[in-house]
Amino acid sequence: MQVELYFCVVKKIRKRSDCPISSALDIVGDKWSLLVIRDIAFAGKNTYNEFLKSDEMIATNVLADRLAMLEAAGILAKEEHPASRAKIFYRLSKQGVDLLPVLAEMILWSDKYLLISPKARQLAKQLRKDKDTTIKQISAALKRG
Repeated sequence: MQVELYFCVVKKIRKRSDCPISSALDIVGDKWSLLVIRDIAFAGKNTYNEFLKSDEMIATNVLADRLAMLEAAGILAKEEHPASRAKIFYRLSKQGVDLLPVLAEMILWSDKYLLISPKARQLAKQLRKDKDTTIKQISAALKRG
């Protein structure tokens, strides 16, 4: 049975099953969504143009779609930019911040099995030393915002 979740008039997310992993992947299962979340959490990016400048070079139409979907799903919140009325400021909602442990585990797995940047390796080292405190510090910084 296919169930449709409506987060807003414009964006519809199809729920494939009641499996918690499948349900989470329906929202954050593509690489672009997680990279937007990564950019906010670990790179301090908060605007459309900042996301476009990421190394992965996301297409503008894909970025616009992912931002709308993440906002509709309650993972991102959109605010007026503090320095410019022409820009939109994106931040992680509580739901988005609660994804940090998932991202931390992905960083640790990548550090163990893949070649990663020195900056990411340093974060992995910090996570291995004290994961809970590191995640709490990043969460607190995001909430202060």
